[in-house]
Amino acid sequence: MYVFQCDDSIDGIFSGVYDAWASRYGHKNIRLSSQSNETLSLFHTYLAVHTDCEKSRKVSRTLIRRLGVDFYETICRCAMADGSLRKLSMDKANAVYQAIVMALALPEGERVLEYLGEPCMACLFELCRQTSNEGHHLLEFLRFSELKNGILFSVIHPKNDVLPILANHFTNRLPLENFMIYDATHRTAVVHSAGKDYMIVDASSLNMDLTKELSPDEEHFRSLWCAFFETIAVEARENAKLQIQNIPKRFWADTIELCNKL
Repeated sequence: MYVFQCDDSIDGIFSGVYDAWASRYGHKNIRLSSQSNETLSLFHTYLAVHTDCEKSRKVSRTLIRRLGVDFYETICRCAMADGSLRKLSMDKANAVYQAIVMALALPEGERVLEYLGEPCMACLFELCRQTSNEGHHLLEFLRFSELKNGILFSVIHPKNDVLPILANHFTNRLPLENFMIYDATHRTAVVHSAGKDYMIVDASSLNMDLTKELSPDEEHFRSLWCAFFETIAVEARENAKLQIQNIPKRFWADTIELCNKL
């Protein structure tokens, strides 16, 4: 068995798919792994995959052309998921590879999404749903703050890499705004300039002190909103369990009116 070890990212996994396909070792003899701490086997050959954006783009174009946008988006959301959160039947990188192999072998490959009885498709569906659910939550809970320089800034702590989902949504909703969404978990950020497309960049060197310098209007409206939140509440009808159910507690640190309750 040949094991292609790739980075745990969309570009890393797609680079692994490209190298595995080009190796011609036979699909049954190949497995992809995105786990950096995988226990090595004496009887397997391990091959390191270098993340190559050009290879990733070639795989992306092939998937969209041959299998359609729905399949491509499902694959991407699977690759964006944190595979360590669930006990899965296979590594997510291998699920992506096996799903692509299966789809390209079918006369109507785009219908492979219906094959949930296949282990790779079941894994793909579960991880895709995991990413989509968290992305949906953050579309509702994400809060922007206006900085002194006029940029709208938000910080999130997601378990999955949901920035592409948020980037598409807020670029369409706020096309004429300068905004930045910082993913503190993965240390990446969406950067959008007014009237332009967004970029996802490495933000490991971001100066967080600058992001705490709020505009006077932002500080004013924050105090108004928190006062409204406290005043409108009916103490006798307060339901802490329902509040946690509606807004999971892990989102509270990034929510202005709830962060002081942690």
